[in-house]
Amino acid sequence: MSKIKVMGYRLWVMGLLLFGAVVTHAQGVIDEVIWVVGDEAILRSEVEEERLRAQYEGQTINGDPYCVIPEQLAIQKLFLHQAIIDSVEANESSVSHQVDMRMNYYINQIGSKEKMEEYFRKTSSEIREEMMTTVRNQMIIQQMQQKLTSGIKPTPADIRRYYNSLPADSIPMMPAQVEVQILSFEPPVPVEETERIKQRLREFTERVQNGSADFAMLARLYSEDTESAKRGGELGFVGKGQLVSEFAEVAFNLNDPKRVSRIVQTEYGFHIIQLIEKKGERINCRHILLRPRVSATDKVRAIERLDSIRQLIVSDSLQFEQAVIRFSEDKNTVMNAGLMINPNTGSSRFEYQDLAPEIAKQIYMLNEGDISQPFVMMDQAKNREVCAIVRVAKKTDIHRANLTDDFQAIKAMLEQKLSADFLHDWILKKQKTTFVQIDPEWQGCDFEYPGWVH
Repeated sequence: MSKIKVMGYRLWVMGLLLFGAVVTHAQGVIDEVIWVVGDEAILRSEVEEERLRAQYEGQTINGDPYCVIPEQLAIQKLFLHQAIIDSVEANESSVSHQVDMRMNYYINQIGSKEKMEEYFRKTSSEIREEMMTTVRNQMIIQQMQQKLTSGIKPTPADIRRYYNSLPADSIPMMPAQVEVQILSFEPPVPVEETERIKQRLREFTERVQNGSADFAMLARLYSEDTESAKRGGELGFVGKGQLVSEFAEVAFNLNDPKRVSRIVQTEYGFHIIQLIEKKGERINCRHILLRPRVSATDKVRAIERLDSIRQLIVSDSLQFEQAVIRFSEDKNTVMNAGLMINPNTGSSRFEYQDLAPEIAKQIYMLNEGDISQPFVMMDQAKNREVCAIVRVAKKTDIHRANLTDDFQAIKAMLEQKLSADFLHDWILKKQKTTFVQIDPEWQGCDFEYPGWVH
């Protein structure tokens, strides 16, 4: 935008603020400009929408929302303006993926696409368009902040000085944590049970093809993917990489929405798929999932097999790590000596509440190096029962953070503090070089950053 256009825009907006004018949208809704930051206006409606969204999602706003929210929006615009200067952009594929997940979440929580539209009083396309803008801006702001703070890399000496400068009562307590190795496999499924499942799916396919049943209705009644079953088996728009390969290969080759796919076997069970719509590199389809049942006898045999393996390990005839490589079917840990990785942190440390309840129960009374008795647990990712034994690789009790056991946690604390301080100072400096105008009615706030009002 040229300097002349920018100046003209600012004069126009200042005129709106000066005379308390309103803005009329194409929909006929009357709105009001309350802040101007750089070349961007903040509308009263934006503040109200953010307040309602926070209320819907259960977020707590510390302070007067009509003071806190406009300032938060103004800070966002500072980062977005800097992102334009630095050519920071969001990955549109990641934006679409996040929006698809949020849309599916809202539909799942509210009950249907129609109910979602009724709740927000907008069409799904309007909701999606607004969500695209929100998610895109969030990603750009996050990338911009990461770029600004990328040079913050405290040295080991910095970390030690920071730790030693903390008052004794300010050193955080670290929770009890464990590192766990696991060996697990699924009890074998009889051939007869597999054939029973396939025959059931063939019957569903025939009913859909001859018009005697609706695929979505059958999914609601019988699919064992409980989340998608609520939506008639619909998965929402997804990219190929978001699906397991066997499922994606069949789903993305479908072309006729009236036809049903062949039976597809994945790690989750057996599926049939129906195309809804293709849109570029993404697809929306519905599916019915059925899982074979494992008999009590098969579980007992699997437990007995695990007990034999455990006895070999306990008697030192076999190392736990060797047993994992030979017997474990857990593909996430088999190449890591069975060591489980916490998906929330990326480390091998778990707090007890972060573990599957069955595992936490087994290891709670064990010492380092101990191996549990065989047990049956639910694999949450596959929603399927597996038999397992676990070994306590390391156990740490509740303690105050120290440089020996918690160096990475202390480093993260320092990096977070340095980044927050840097961004705070950056905002203060940016305020001085950015055009800001606030409606007088919105100036009487105790802002976190006082430089908004000159």
